[in-house]
Amino acid sequence: MIDERKMLIRKMKEMDSRYNPELQLLQSPFSSPGYHTTLTGVEWVHATRDSLNYALGLLDTELAEYETRALQVIARVISLQDTDPGRNTFGIWPWFYEEPLARMAPPDWNWADFCGSRLITALCRHGHRFPEELRAAVIRSVCYASEAIRKRNVGPDYTNIAILGAFVTLICGEQYGDSAFAAYGLDRLTRLYEYTRTREVFEEYNSPVYTYIAILELSKLRGLTLNGRARELCDRLLQMTWKTVAEHYHVATKQWSGPHARRYETLLDERSKAFLQLSTQGRVMFFSWEQLPYEEEWFGSGMTCPPEYLDDFTLPDTRLIARWYRGDQGETTERWATTYITPQYSLGTFDESDFWNQRSVLLAYVDNGGSPAYLRLRFLHDGYDFCSALFHSRQRRERVWFGVDFASNGGDTHINLDKIDGSVQAEDLRLRLELGGRLGEVDIRQMKDGAVIQIGGLQFSFKSWLTLFAEDPDPRQTLAWELKGAGANGTMTLDLVLYSGPRKTIALDGMKQAALVMSLAAGSEAPSGSEMAPLIEQEGGLVKVTHRDFADGPPLYLHLQPRRI
Repeated sequence: MIDERKMLIRKMKEMDSRYNPELQLLQSPFSSPGYHTTLTGVEWVHATRDSLNYALGLLDTELAEYETRALQVIARVISLQDTDPGRNTFGIWPWFYEEPLARMAPPDWNWADFCGSRLITALCRHGHRFPEELRAAVIRSVCYASEAIRKRNVGPDYTNIAILGAFVTLICGEQYGDSAFAAYGLDRLTRLYEYTRTREVFEEYNSPVYTYIAILELSKLRGLTLNGRARELCDRLLQMTWKTVAEHYHVATKQWSGPHARRYETLLDERSKAFLQLSTQGRVMFFSWEQLPYEEEWFGSGMTCPPEYLDDFTLPDTRLIARWYRGDQGETTERWATTYITPQYSLGTFDESDFWNQRSVLLAYVDNGGSPAYLRLRFLHDGYDFCSALFHSRQRRERVWFGVDFASNGGDTHINLDKIDGSVQAEDLRLRLELGGRLGEVDIRQMKDGAVIQIGGLQFSFKSWLTLFAEDPDPRQTLAWELKGAGANGTMTLDLVLYSGPRKTIALDGMKQAALVMSLAAGSEAPSGSEMAPLIEQEGGLVKVTHRDFADGPPLYLHLQPRRI
């Protein structure tokens, strides 16, 4: 029997040292994605969402010694909410006590959803323990958050906020007799289901982080709602979500196979491992139960993998997953993701993507003596992932043909926040095949046009077929490959260097030729060059790539010159 309350009490006692009794908030290490907050050079902050998680966890222990502290934290956090209906930040919270909403750039409207969901859960589970004045204040606070959520009205393509907003407004409406909130919450959940059910995947395709949050919040919503239709929709969404997790799990490496539309770490972090272990009731084991890094927000959530998917986490097999995940099927906006899984490795690709640092566009996990190694394709501008490089591929089981072309007005480090306009300032521009994880006994044999990589008795043949990057075409142009052994960050890299030198302007919109064509194949031995050699033709301003292995589908097309998108 898994004793989650015991895990919760252990977790809360571990957090005691971070509680600040003067501010009545939880102290957390400062971290930033690079937007919303303007804080810099700060080591510790008092975060509103973390503090509410802490307060709810304290209440969930049912320990009398924690009750006063929990209620003080809740009172403190609701005092930081904007309660002025005349401001556009009405109903939301700042991220940190140290940075009021007026100093954020910009404020994060998601905090109405995140903080509101913690408060409504605390009311539902423990409202009877609140002093009447505080209980009334928290109800008002949740209603303000619900107003902000309804006014913002995000679409179903923003999966986790769509779920959280439905959660806050539906439960608020049910608990406090506001039929408009309840109707809005149910409608929002219905729209998410209708948007998702045709593809059976979320917009953030196969994302370990976003899928985990979706499962957690849908499970909480399913457990709290009084509405039968809402419970049915939650069940259907949870079923399709767990199917995505189970079919992408690679048993030998204990990794979540790619490709990933959103992720922050290439190898599963501690929280993801603990989530999988707990949700599968130990069918996947990463920790002893006494050492499992439990999260306080898991308590009482009800997140459990459906029994029909449990064998996928323990029985190795060979399978091919091809999923239409974006756009209207049959139209030019359609996008596909492919994953090939064997007992020894998994290999996944998108057919179209940018190279944002949260994407895994081509990713393989390999069993290397009982521990995972990985291969991941990236494109770097001055050492950071470059969003205006565009990835295109055709995957057939263990073989991938792919190309890279360029946008002249896409993002630089972010897909939306720092758009370029025709050119970039650069000291370095390169395509990178990154190897990480367990690299013991990994061997790379570099060749003029690529490399053969040996991992755990498996070979990956990586080869370039076309490498063009020049303002003026020069038939003598050659782009150099650069191999580096394991460095301080524990990775090996094989780079195709497009430019490295003094900082200069690279005018993408002036490029006459900028296109790369390559292939990657996995197997017990490297295929011959003739097996993998594609037919490459120029059709106007396009490069057309074909091969007999994907002759049943559309050719791979690249733009020879960077284009505006």
